[in-house]
Amino acid sequence: MLQRGCNCLFINLRLIFLTTILSLLSASALAQGKIEYEISFPNAAHHEAEIMVTFTGAPAGKPLEVRMSRSSPGRYAAQEFSKNVYSVRATDGNGAALGFTRPNPTQWNIAGHKGKVQISYTLFGDLGSGTFTGIDASMAHLSIPATFMWARGFENAPVTIRFKGLPGWKVATQLVPTADPQVFTAPHLQYFMDSPTMLANFRLREWPIQSNGKTYTIRLAINDPAASDAEVDEFAEMCKKIVAEQNAIFGEAPDFDFGTYTFISNYVPQIGGDGMEHRNSTSLTSTRSIKAGGARGNLGTVSHEYFHAWNVERLRPKTLEPFNFEDANVSDGLWVGEGFTQYYGNLAMKRAGFSGDDASFARGLGFTINAIVNTPGRLLHGAIEMSQQAVYADGAPAADPNNLQNNFLSYYTYGSAVALGLDLTLRTKFTGKTLDGYMRQLWQDHGKHQKNYAPAKPYTIADLKASLAKYTGDAAFAKDHFARFIEGREVPDYEGLLAKAGFQLRKVRPGKLWLDGQLREQGGAVIIGSPTLRTGPMYKAGLDRGDKILLFDGQAISKPSDVQAILEKHKPGDTITIEAEQRGLKKTFQLTFTEDPNLEVVAFESINKEVTAEMKKLRTEWLGSQIAR
Repeated sequence: MLQRGCNCLFINLRLIFLTTILSLLSASALAQGKIEYEISFPNAAHHEAEIMVTFTGAPAGKPLEVRMSRSSPGRYAAQEFSKNVYSVRATDGNGAALGFTRPNPTQWNIAGHKGKVQISYTLFGDLGSGTFTGIDASMAHLSIPATFMWARGFENAPVTIRFKGLPGWKVATQLVPTADPQVFTAPHLQYFMDSPTMLANFRLREWPIQSNGKTYTIRLAINDPAASDAEVDEFAEMCKKIVAEQNAIFGEAPDFDFGTYTFISNYVPQIGGDGMEHRNSTSLTSTRSIKAGGARGNLGTVSHEYFHAWNVERLRPKTLEPFNFEDANVSDGLWVGEGFTQYYGNLAMKRAGFSGDDASFARGLGFTINAIVNTPGRLLHGAIEMSQQAVYADGAPAADPNNLQNNFLSYYTYGSAVALGLDLTLRTKFTGKTLDGYMRQLWQDHGKHQKNYAPAKPYTIADLKASLAKYTGDAAFAKDHFARFIEGREVPDYEGLLAKAGFQLRKVRPGKLWLDGQLREQGGAVIIGSPTLRTGPMYKAGLDRGDKILLFDGQAISKPSDVQAILEKHKPGDTITIEAEQRGLKKTFQLTFTEDPNLEVVAFESINKEVTAEMKKLRTEWLGSQIAR
């Protein structure tokens, strides 16, 4: 049953949680001292917070190295969070001022402290999201790495934090509550940094789930002033169905460390759109309110991020363990961590009844398949290499032009396409085998067992291959699959696989021509407004972004529709002459037309093809609810 939570829910957990945390702290952690934070918002209207942090137990005679992070859990590219920190002040245990040096932009070295250092600073934040902090007079959405300084040598020290919010604000977080409603704790720095926190006058819904012989509480903390209580209730019921479907995939929920999992949901106009997974919570931010039917638009992120509670948070690539807060995090496993999550986020939506009919779901599959088949980057990089490109593509700051449109395919999309191909291959090649079953195998082999909030055995690529061999009982299949589709750059036979489920993969515009650069009108001329693609006719002719087309097939043109009219007169294989101005020089180019390669997936019934009983059975087992199975 869904229940509306009272304002005190986040502070009324039994103090046994705090005792549990303390018992888990190692002797080395206790020896390292402790960290105490306090954050307040006297200038929230101008997006500022005042923060104080006290480090107790610093080694005497050695400068304390205090830092701002450069990476945030779930974000793989480096950021410069220190740019939003100013008015830094440091004192010792007696309140005397301490000087500091800046060996680099993210670090403050503080000497002469005698074991205790207190630092105060002002933080600016005006983009609440999974990566960045947003503060205003109505709420504070805190990305912990973007907000709080930390010190080398204190990585295993226990953390206490006091949130001094504005009147009416409550605290939504996976941090552990204490008897004081403003004070929370974390066992160590990694857990603290992985704990996004929202302060606002949010509404709370909660429901219990049973798993592992335990009862856990799922919490939806939602800041959406535009939505009614009834709309919040409806959204919570939708989230409940998603949670149930995903629990069914693994056969159990994760063992949430302190008995709760929290959707920290901030749906306000001034927020940044994002979703970011964390160990016992997820940060959900969107400018889209759930009012007036808007809930469905936010539900996909809920589904994606909850799947991460298993995949990445516990079932974790070795290349991300432990997470490095000082630099970008390069991983070879994001095609699984993010790509498989993308696949299951969409599949769980379908199984829960939120993705329309089979034909609607097929259209989504078409977008994924079209991307992996036709994106030029796949010809250069396979799934592993695409994962490693995340440090350049995952929100990485860049001032210069790049060639990602020709070199890169998102590991989300690539991995989702790999997951689709493997799922249908398992279902059609092996009796009783599915991608669900493979994920359960990985969960048992590498995800379920934890040690001090970390996976006992984070996986390598070789481990993923070995688990597939174990699950299928066919080592040769596992070796071939990884060689071709993971380590290599091939794509599965999507057309044949989908046909077995009554879906048709086909060209969107058979026989029609295409141009790989987007044309736009500028000052009465036609400009190529986007980079051309290495697999396309314009690229092969030598044309590129910014070129001004003067004559197209001998005809003067002034708008893109003029080009379209000429295309209608030609067929694939025809060659024409194009005159263009390229970076100030007039040139002539020979362009050979090719057929539009774009693909789509349609249901057999929508094109009057028979859907057999066997196809219907495969569809039901694949796309139907798994809860009663």
